[in-house]
Amino acid sequence: MIIIVTGASKGIGFALAKSLAKEGHRVYGFSRNTVDHPDFESLSVDITEEQQIKKAVEEIYQRHSSIDLLINNAGVGMVGAVEDTTKEDIHRLIDVNLVGSIQMIRAVLPYMRKQKSGRIINISSIGSEMGLPFRGFYSASKSAIDKVTEALRYEVRPWNIEATCLHLGDVKTDIAEGRIRTKISSPYEKIFDKVYRMMNLEVENGCPPEKVAEFILQLLNKNHWKAHYYYGKFIQKMAVPLKWILPQNLYENLLRRYSNMN
Repeated sequence: MIIIVTGASKGIGFALAKSLAKEGHRVYGFSRNTVDHPDFESLSVDITEEQQIKKAVEEIYQRHSSIDLLINNAGVGMVGAVEDTTKEDIHRLIDVNLVGSIQMIRAVLPYMRKQKSGRIINISSIGSEMGLPFRGFYSASKSAIDKVTEALRYEVRPWNIEATCLHLGDVKTDIAEGRIRTKISSPYEKIFDKVYRMMNLEVENGCPPEKVAEFILQLLNKNHWKAHYYYGKFIQKMAVPLKWILPQNLYENLLRRYSNMN
C-alpha cells in the first residue's frame, strides 16, 4: 500500500511510519522537520499549509498512481483553564488538530475517489468523549474531528472509501514538551498544579507508541471499519461507556478523583 502518515518525525507517527514500512508498505511521513530513516521517506510538509499538502500529495500520486491510506496523526496538546485561554491559543490548536487534518483529507480524496478505494484513520483521543479538566479545548478539538469523521463516512462510501477514528489513551511520548500551555491565573494555580502533575505522570506511564502501531496493523486486516476504535489502558477505555451510562454528577466526581482534584 501507499501510505501517508502525518506527524511522522517523532512519537506515535514515527513508530507508525517505521512499523508500516517494515510490513512492506511504501510510507511517506509528513512533518515540519524531516528525519532520516532507511525504511520510509520523510517529507517536510506543514499540515496547516494547504499548498504544501497539495503539492506533496500530488507528487506521491504521480509516482505510484495510488494513495491507499492516510493516517492523520499530527496534533498538538493544550492545557489551561477555560477562562484563561486566549483566542490566539485556541486558533493555534484548531488549526492543527482540526483544520490540518481536514486539509489532508481534502488533498487525498480526489485520488481515492478516482481509484474507487482508500482508507483514512484520524487519530483522536479517549478524551474527546468527555470534557477533561484543564484540557477542555483539547477535548473539543478532538471531538470535532470525531464528528467530521462520522459525516465523512456517509459521504465517501459510494467510492468504497472508509474512515475511522482511533481514540487513544495515554501514550508515552514527548507530547508534554509541545503542548500549548495557557498562562494560569491565580484562582486556578493550586488545583492546576495537582492536575498537571497527574497528567504528566499518566503520559510517562502510558503505553509505548509501538503498541499503537501494532493495533493499527490489526485494523488494516479488517475488511470493514467501525466509526470508532479505542486503545489504551483498561481504566481509560472504561471511561467511555461509563460516561454513557452513569449520571453526570457521579461521573464528574469519579473524574475529579482520577484527575487528583479532590
